Amino acid sequence: MNNSALPEFETVIVEVDGAIARLKMNRPEKGNALDRRMWAEFPQALDWLAKQRHVRAIVISGEGRHFTAGIDLSVVEWLHTLVEDPSRATRSREDILAFIEQCQDAFSAIERNPVPVIAAISGACIGGGVDLISACDLRLCASDAKFSIKEIDLAVVPDVGTIQRLRHVIGYSALAELSYSGETFDAERAKSLGLVSRVCGSRDELMAAADKLAREIASKSPSTTRGIKRHLLWSREHSVRDGLDYIASWNSAMLVGEDLKEAVSAYLQKRTARFED
Repeated sequence: MNNSALPEFETVIVEVDGAIARLKMNRPEKGNALDRRMWAEFPQALDWLAKQRHVRAIVISGEGRHFTAGIDLSVVEWLHTLVEDPSRATRSREDILAFIEQCQDAFSAIERNPVPVIAAISGACIGGGVDLISACDLRLCASDAKFSIKEIDLAVVPDVGTIQRLRHVIGYSALAELSYSGETFDAERAKSLGLVSRVCGSRDELMAAADKLAREIASKSPSTTRGIKRHLLWSREHSVRDGLDYIASWNSAMLVGEDLKEAVSAYLQKRTARFED
């Protein structure tokens, strides 16, 4: 793809390399802290990628040393200014509600994107960073990664997805302990909790592993990977019985088609399958 066609943002970088895309948070001098512009640009980038039919997997990372230090303090200061004007008590609360919903939507865009999204985490992954990776399909980290559900130390109830999503990843008890304590934990603890599936020795090894995984996913039937993501997310919110009914209906319509034919042919001919976008 011609790089001139890529969208340009101030706080995130979008790269497309064949069937995989990379979305990089780009405020390294601020530890990739999430300021108001990044909250706006992050979902714009993901929604643009969702329209690129040839993209089959996405890797999210942070430029520089850290994945993200969480919410930028400039956002906290701005929220304070909203409520300091007593003549706008009601309107300011509406503005805060709108901003929270905007932030929620920023990470819901990860789930809204039809293809698997991989978080490649190095350095700090704090507060809003945990919200972000909670919405990703897969999570890998470098050995220097540090995690914290930090909101408790700012007297804030996490409101961008950690509480709602992460219990399905690490379980209720572990989530409760980490949310109440604000504990900072390392890569090995993250792996033991199931938060990440793999710990890599360095950032370079991490990015190579994430790219390799993305390319492996991209080599599979795109309609199948999109279907798996849809059903993983749907089943999280529904019963096993409902999930079985949904997948039965889905596969009665989607199972037999060109991707199945190509997959079987490639297997019988002992060659690599090639799937159309």
